Amino acid sequence: MKKIILIVLAIIALPLIFALFIKKSYHVERSIIVNESQKEVYQFLKYVKNQKVFAVWSQYDPNMKETTTGTDGEIGFVQRWESDHEKVGVGEQEIIKLTPYSRIDYAFRFYKPFEALDDSGYFQFTPIETGKTKVTWGYDGKMKYPTNILMLFIDFDDLIGSDFEKGLENLKKYYQ
Repeated sequence: MKKIILIVLAIIALPLIFALFIKKSYHVERSIIVNESQKEVYQFLKYVKNQKVFAVWSQYDPNMKETTTGTDGEIGFVQRWESDHEKVGVGEQEIIKLTPYSRIDYAFRFYKPFEALDDSGYFQFTPIETGKTKVTWGYDGKMKYPTNILMLFIDFDDLIGSDFEKGLENLKKYYQ
C-alpha cells in the first residue's frame, strides 16, 4: 500500500516539478506585404469591425454573438464575442494604444475554451515602397504555472500563426 501511495504521489508531483522549468510565455508573429500605403492600411485596421473582412475567426462562426462598447477605432473600444465553435470561444479585445500609422495594440481576454488575459496583440505597419506596406500581426501570450505544462503539447506558434497567415492572406487579397 505504501508503494502505491508513493507511486501516485510521484505521478502527481512530477508534472508539477516539470512545470517549474517550462517557459510560461510564447510569441507569435506573421507578416505580409500589401499593395496599399501605410496610412491607408492603418486607417482600415484601426477599426475592429474591419477584422471581419480578413480574420478567420469570423469565418469559423459567422453567427457568433458580438457586443461592443466605446467608439470603434479609438482607445478603450471593446468588442466581445461568444461562440460555441472551439476555435472562437468566448472573449474580448480592447484597443489599448494607437500609434498613428505605425502600430495598433490590443488587450485580449479569452474566457473559453481557455482563460488568458493578455495586453499583447498588435498590428505593426512598415512602409516598403510607395504604395506597399509590410503588415505584421503579433501576439504575446502567457500561461500560469502549472498550466504552462501544456506548452509541451501545444505549439501556439503553429496554432495561432496559421490563423494569422490565413488572415493576412485575406487582407492582401482585399487590397488587390
